[in-house]
Amino acid sequence: MKQANPLKISANLDRTVCVAPMLDLTDRHCRYFLRLISRHVVLYSEMVTTGAILHGDRDRHLLFNVEEQPLALQLGGSDPAALAECAKIAEDYGYNEINLNVGCPSDRVQKGRFGACLMNEPGLVADCVHSMQSAVSIPVTVKSRVGVDDNDSYEALSKFVEDSSLAGCRTFIIHARKAWLKGLSPKENREIPPLCYEVVYRIKEDFPELEIIINGGVDSLTKITKQLERVDGVMVGREAYHNPWVLSEIDGQFYGDIVSKQSRHEVIEHFLPYAESQLRKGVRLHSMTRHLLGLFHGEPGARAWRRYLSEHANKKDAGIEVLANALALVGK
Repeated sequence: MKQANPLKISANLDRTVCVAPMLDLTDRHCRYFLRLISRHVVLYSEMVTTGAILHGDRDRHLLFNVEEQPLALQLGGSDPAALAECAKIAEDYGYNEINLNVGCPSDRVQKGRFGACLMNEPGLVADCVHSMQSAVSIPVTVKSRVGVDDNDSYEALSKFVEDSSLAGCRTFIIHARKAWLKGLSPKENREIPPLCYEVVYRIKEDFPELEIIINGGVDSLTKITKQLERVDGVMVGREAYHNPWVLSEIDGQFYGDIVSKQSRHEVIEHFLPYAESQLRKGVRLHSMTRHLLGLFHGEPGARAWRRYLSEHANKKDAGIEVLANALALVGK
């Protein structure tokens, strides 16, 4: 899967800034594109269930381009043995981190007894963490909410963190909203429950030896900077997808890398060889360009860029000339 890339990528897991795992969004094409904008942010896969890995098309779910690193695989599941087996498989594929999903509130996830409902079973989560960390040498991390339904006391969250930390987890990514398992859609669960940053700050204060990454409502460099005064890292979600250029200042401001920044046009020019190689493998152009629509967000020509890609990339014989033509509609 290795593709030519002008950027030299480090697999170092400095989680100062991360891009959240987003179902149906952060696939390998999206991650390759985002990596062209930032060399240092830690990228996360879409959630992949243990069943999909153990019984499905493993390569389809796990193969990635080496340039995507540093890269974490997010797993969904609640069986310690299955999670351990999948963690080992993922390590063999080259992932730099395994992240356990304890935050997704969707009905489908709940029926599989994983995601946010696992916050009600801290002992089981600890068993899962211990089993996975015993199977691999890479970090096993946990992504959770601050609570679920009426199980939202600080004491419950603190016990959850304590149990999993004793089991071997040293990094917790906490979405600073609780999840309502009934009555709210996944989208509403990202917007309606109020943000509780102070709860996450308190976890950091009470567990200073742990790495605490905050998630939720952080959509600018100013907000990232403010959060880093209280926690170890920040995970950016939808903003990084819909306005990916927000990542363009990350390397210089938070990683001291002032030489890596490119223009938007250069990013697409470097994306073209990747797109061409994927087209030769039978990947549809739209599967890649759907992730690029927000690149020129707020810039002159952004609407023409989005419209041209939306109208032409879906065509059966669409090639990289569609990208080149769309790029020509946006001024440098």
